[in-house]
Amino acid sequence: MLPPFQFTRRVFGLAVFFALAARLAAAESEALTFCSYNLRNWLTQEASGSQPASTKPESARARAVELLAAIHPDILGVCEIGTADDLADLQQRLQQAGVDLPYTELAHGGDPVRRLALLSRLPIKARHSQTTLTYQIGAQTLPFQRGILDVTITITPTFDLHLLGVHLKSMRTLPDADQAEMRRNEAHLLRLHMDALFAKEPGARILAYGDFNAHRNDPTIAEVMGSPRTGDTTMLDVLLKDANGEVWTHFWDTADVYSRLDYCFTSRLLRPHIDTRNSHIHAERDFIKASDHRPLVLKIRPEPVMK
Repeated sequence: MLPPFQFTRRVFGLAVFFALAARLAAAESEALTFCSYNLRNWLTQEASGSQPASTKPESARARAVELLAAIHPDILGVCEIGTADDLADLQQRLQQAGVDLPYTELAHGGDPVRRLALLSRLPIKARHSQTTLTYQIGAQTLPFQRGILDVTITITPTFDLHLLGVHLKSMRTLPDADQAEMRRNEAHLLRLHMDALFAKEPGARILAYGDFNAHRNDPTIAEVMGSPRTGDTTMLDVLLKDANGEVWTHFWDTADVYSRLDYCFTSRLLRPHIDTRNSHIHAERDFIKASDHRPLVLKIRPEPVMK
């Protein structure tokens, strides 16, 4: 039989051990916060054509950073950012606001001004962004305007997350091509890119996100999601809502039109890891001071969520 003081020390030691083990287990199962956000012209350079690119006022930059600091993402995917200097500016402002995202990726397509970017607290394992994709409409060869941002981040030793960011062709009409047809072609290129990834890694956990500039019943969205009959390669729409149950993500103030244009799509094997109860559209009354889009927030757990 142990003396009382030795028994007490052993019990105390076991209590500390189990407390630390429980804390470690909780930390391992803690959800990651992913945010997708169209920043609306976080630019400092001018376009190469006759029309200068709109730049983002200082007040709008500051408000966007405040919104992101409230979300505090572990991984942030953004649309409508400019150069590497613009990305560094955003990264520095976020760090000053307490959001340290040291790992970055900057991607582009045919658009010389507006790019895609990703910032992450976790290291980026692989980079396969697509910057030179093209498609045909009649006799014209057209570029995928913003390309596909493609990075892989390791969540656990057995869980690689593939993040595909896009910003498809806007709804603005053009004289030389139909904007809806352009957008659907870009969506088709994204679908081909995902199919290639699924072929290489059948159990891939893929999150495709961004500004798709399309309504839910648009052929563009059907192109991205694929056929339900394709099994594990089908992409699933994560229907996010704000605190009031609203699903719109974009406000066109000129016409007073609220639309859902931003989406998060997951592969079937990623979907169980999405904590849908705690995922949402981040809503602030003065969101328009930062951007005409509202941020999407996904909670991703290392282990499947119990339903």
